[in-house]
Amino acid sequence: MDFSFKKLVPYVIAIATFIFVALAYFSPVLEGKKIQQGDITQFIGSSKEIKDFRKDTGEEPYWTNATFGGMPSYVVSAYYPNDFIKKIDKALRFLPHPANYLFLYFLGFFVLLLVLKVDWKLAIFGALGFGLSTYLIIILGVGHNAKAHAIAYMPLVLAGILLVFQKKYLSGFIVTALAMALEIAASHIQMTYYLLFLVLIFGIVELIEAVKHKELPLFFKNIAVLTVAVILAIGVNATGLLATQEYAKHSTRSKSELTINPDGSPKEATNGLSKDYITEYSYGKSETFNLFIPRFKGGTRHEVVEDSELRSFLQTSVSKGLSANDANYLMQISSMYWGDQPIVAAPAYIGALFIFLFVLALFLVKGKLKNWLVAATVFSILLSWGKNLEFLTNFFIDYVPMYNKFRAVSSIQVIAELTIPLLGILGLKEILNSEITKETKLNALKWTTIIVGGLALIFTVAGTGLFSFETAMDLQIDEQISGYLDAVVADRQSLFFGDSLRSLIIVSLFAAIIYVYLNEKIKRLVLIISFGAIVLFDLVNVGQRYVNNDYFTSARKVDKPFSATAIDKEILKDKSYYRVANLSKNIMADGSTSYFHNSIGGYHAAKPRRYQELYDFQLAKGNMEVFNMLNTKYLITPDESGKNSLSVNDKANGNAWFVAEINVVDSANEEITALNNLATKTTAVINANTVSSDFKTAYKVDSLATIQLVLYKANMLKYEFSAKEDQFVVFSDIYYKNGWNAYVDGKLTPHYNVNYVLRGMEVPKGKHTIEFKFEPTVIQQGNTITLVSYFLLLLIPVGWFVVQRKKKDK
Repeated sequence: MDFSFKKLVPYVIAIATFIFVALAYFSPVLEGKKIQQGDITQFIGSSKEIKDFRKDTGEEPYWTNATFGGMPSYVVSAYYPNDFIKKIDKALRFLPHPANYLFLYFLGFFVLLLVLKVDWKLAIFGALGFGLSTYLIIILGVGHNAKAHAIAYMPLVLAGILLVFQKKYLSGFIVTALAMALEIAASHIQMTYYLLFLVLIFGIVELIEAVKHKELPLFFKNIAVLTVAVILAIGVNATGLLATQEYAKHSTRSKSELTINPDGSPKEATNGLSKDYITEYSYGKSETFNLFIPRFKGGTRHEVVEDSELRSFLQTSVSKGLSANDANYLMQISSMYWGDQPIVAAPAYIGALFIFLFVLALFLVKGKLKNWLVAATVFSILLSWGKNLEFLTNFFIDYVPMYNKFRAVSSIQVIAELTIPLLGILGLKEILNSEITKETKLNALKWTTIIVGGLALIFTVAGTGLFSFETAMDLQIDEQISGYLDAVVADRQSLFFGDSLRSLIIVSLFAAIIYVYLNEKIKRLVLIISFGAIVLFDLVNVGQRYVNNDYFTSARKVDKPFSATAIDKEILKDKSYYRVANLSKNIMADGSTSYFHNSIGGYHAAKPRRYQELYDFQLAKGNMEVFNMLNTKYLITPDESGKNSLSVNDKANGNAWFVAEINVVDSANEEITALNNLATKTTAVINANTVSSDFKTAYKVDSLATIQLVLYKANMLKYEFSAKEDQFVVFSDIYYKNGWNAYVDGKLTPHYNVNYVLRGMEVPKGKHTIEFKFEPTVIQQGNTITLVSYFLLLLIPVGWFVVQRKKKDK
């Protein structure tokens, strides 16, 4: 019993340490405060209708009308039946947010290091260093929770894979299956996709080794075990995956049917996002050095520079005639960041010490692990350059499956965020390895210090003469205000010098500590503690520049971030079903309006493709007929002073109306351009590819016919219809074929995609009840697969254990 308890002590210490550090770093959570995250604020707005429906009915709507006119809730907020893996995930994230994700970072990397047989004390500090990387902290600050969630489970997936290749099949199978299930459940496909690259590179390295050592049968046995584990991990997430896959075909991540741009010019042919959009956030080649020196490219726009030259220059300029307002404006728009990306929330600083240890590992670590981690690191960095390494990026966009579905290629550096600290810790592990000679270690230390320390020294001494520190905008401003460029460059040089010197000191200090250790002047434990102390000081100090206590506010403000304005309150007096256009905001990047109203805008990275195209071709150009057909009853517009005013659009078409004529066109191009001059109250447009050749195109509108919405729910609409002639009805709601069913007097009735995004259907004469119900079959299909997968996930390990036990007994 005592022995067992002693074996548990390291893990208890590790978990206690991770809890303490996570809560200490985000200490305001202990006061009940929450972090203010921009993306999450928008999410709260976009998901409000869904959450209200869930609260009122205890059911899932799987659809929301509050954003982009209407869309499936699969990628906004959705709970699926029998989602037990989410319960496991919730148990692991028991700390207050965002300390919960920081804890997950630590825990996953710690397990990975233990699988690689790293001393538990070193593994604790290594895990802390990984989790406190500036990039992993800043994504929590801006609200990329799903990304952080997926990254946190990456090390656990790798741990399971390594266990299998260590021939620990049962534990490897269980860890891989559970970790991969948790990874998928995190719902950030882009991060999971990048993890796949990391695993594929591992597989290639292992395959090469298997061929060299004639162990191909063993290699394929390992692959078979992992394949079953991953299939079951996918299976337990089947409902969400199938639903997301179904929607993806209709999102901006899918191939457009259009071959023209809004201005009529030919559209770039692509199966996914455009190359410009994918590569908009491309790392500059020299910007990669901010992995080693945090403000190599100036950090961010709002970096604080003590004794700022720019501030002094502007104050002097004011005394010489520059207006105070212009000076304040220049101070606000002046950015310390001078890299290639449009904007960054923080540099992706991994840590000078980890870069030092990574290079040290190149000399000391031998074998396939080093080959894998080095290859993955280089792969990650090269692809993060995006348009700055065009031939490689274009190859991946054009030929590698799914690569063109994701934007912000700089994000692939998450691989390096994991591999650099991992190989670095393995390098330090070899310093502690008594089987390696002192001479070998000293030689590795010497060359690492020369390379890494020398690089830091060059940047510290001569760095300000190696780069221009300028941007195109600086030059434009300097043409108007002479002397501006010199001031802003001086501030950037100050940041560059300070952080270069900082990295030089860190590298030199730890090199000296290792040297002293190798000469047996300090103990092993002192070296480990010294490493931990420097890592914590370094990364916490940099991370706190970008995410600190100022990011936190009262829980009430986070949970309810929007307060109804006088305009909102006036609109909310109207209890009917309508839409609102908030033209005071970028309507395609606005989740706030959806908090109170059914908005024609919204906020999501994967917007409905046809709706985005409708915006680009029509709404952005102010086509009021299109606003009318979306039943846009209220418009919020800013006046010349910037104050918002409310307009009531009495020409809105309403929830449903009758048309006399239907124009049948031959292509999506003709569909979208037909709206340019379409009288939407009398005419509709439909694509010939969606109807039969005998489709009726002319109707006699009954002047006494009526159609009235009598019941509205997020996932159901009920109308009462009366007419003496057959009528074609256009509904102001968004068409989505995978789930919406139309019923006339309870009988399933066909309906069509009209006016590019809306629903339309023929209704026979007489009095009828028309119902639209959102009944996605994908949920039930996925649930069946999920239950079977859970059963197998339990059965296989139990059966495996029983068989192994019987073998041992024999």
